[in-house]
Amino acid sequence: MFQRLFGRERHANRAITEALYAQIVAAARQTVFYSDWNVPDTPLGRFEMLSLHVFLFQHRLRGEGGVAGEVAQVLIDEFFMDVEHSLRELGIGDVGVPKRMKKLAKMFYGRTAAYDDALERNDQDALVAALARNVRPDAATWPQATQLAGYVADVSRRLAEQPTESIVSGTVAFPVAKTI
Repeated sequence: MFQRLFGRERHANRAITEALYAQIVAAARQTVFYSDWNVPDTPLGRFEMLSLHVFLFQHRLRGEGGVAGEVAQVLIDEFFMDVEHSLRELGIGDVGVPKRMKKLAKMFYGRTAAYDDALERNDQDALVAALARNVRPDAATWPQATQLAGYVADVSRRLAEQPTESIVSGTVAFPVAKTI
């Protein structure tokens, strides 16, 4: 297993990881989130959307063994390396990065637990509440949370329809977010 990940096939695996992560980032950066659905176009708002899409990818591969499990883990590692790199680009020093990373990791795993629970129970109201609480904690109400929750449920369904073999070979297709 490790030979495959870190040995001869390292470059191929790196290319797959980069392709998958680029597709996740592209999905998280869809303009509609920030322009129409009032997700804050700030580093934290972008973190929320990237976290959400990484979660959706992880949710799709959950329970898959073998290569799919390895791909899921490598993508999580890539996500946190990207977050760390972003913190450094924002000017956070070496002393502050570990503290911020710990906080962001706690935020990520707390959010994913709430989203996972809502999706597993098919509880749209819980998903709307979790998204509103996490994406717009500054807003007393956020009407667009319903649209985002609908998008999340749609993505979850569509990712479930995609063959695992296609995903682990580097192709994941997120639907386009549309205004209602």
